[in-house]
Amino acid sequence: MRTIIVGLGNQGKKHRDIIDNDLVGIVDPIYPLALDSIKDASLDHYDAAIVCTPNQEKQEIIKYLLSNKKHVMVEKPLIGTAVELEILRQLQIKNEVALQTAYCYRFEPLVIKLKELIDNGILGEIYLVRIFLGNGTAINVKNSPWRDRSRGVLEEISSHQFDLVNYLFDRKDITFPYIVAGMLENKAFDHVILHSEGLPHISIESTYCYWKNTFTIDVTGELGSAHVNGLLKWGWSHLTTRKRIFPSGVPEEQYYFLDSPDPTLTLQYEHFKELCKTGGTNIETDIWINNIFNEV
Repeated sequence: MRTIIVGLGNQGKKHRDIIDNDLVGIVDPIYPLALDSIKDASLDHYDAAIVCTPNQEKQEIIKYLLSNKKHVMVEKPLIGTAVELEILRQLQIKNEVALQTAYCYRFEPLVIKLKELIDNGILGEIYLVRIFLGNGTAINVKNSPWRDRSRGVLEEISSHQFDLVNYLFDRKDITFPYIVAGMLENKAFDHVILHSEGLPHISIESTYCYWKNTFTIDVTGELGSAHVNGLLKWGWSHLTTRKRIFPSGVPEEQYYFLDSPDPTLTLQYEHFKELCKTGGTNIETDIWINNIFNEV
């Protein structure tokens, strides 16, 4: 599939490095060997685009691409009003092309394993879910005017966590009415905690003010629990499962440990190419996530 990358920042470079022979062009007004504008790219020379621009530029670029029957994968989050997102959805349907927002954490091998445990009922009815994601990029964000604005960490990091909730439980009816949001070092939110109501009880916490990169998912059910720690892009990941002992007692544990190259962007791109065959989309997830943003 002939693919161009629009925006060669950090994320654009990561995608460039994994799409291999599919890459046929780059659009970026700063990069010296790239085209200045998406409209400078000949429509005859590409089939799909990976959009990695700042949030405020995405809508018009995606509309242009979908209107010209190009498949689109866009780096998260896809921000927009209900009307704007509906316009994108109708263009995607009309032109029978793929529109995928890139949420790569769902392609972590042990996150996939966790979903299998949940779907197979190994943990029983799910009671409690906690997803934590923290890094120490507060100063980096402060030095980037387009990042230190609007909802901050809620858009950049929490959006991954919302997608994981949808991936693991296939629930777009969950709301998060209990919210703590603060600005510790940044103009925009750099620490948020959100909690749902109803079952399962879901707690999401994300922050730029955590001095070692940390990612955890803890899922507790009536029959046991499962605990993911780490992302492969940081070097390792492990999953612990615990079988509940009735009426109480030390649980039986199993361990899964991975220390391998990060496959998530490759798996994500392969998934995108499959979507291109059928004109699939995950924009319903974006609509749900934007509703959460607006509530906050």
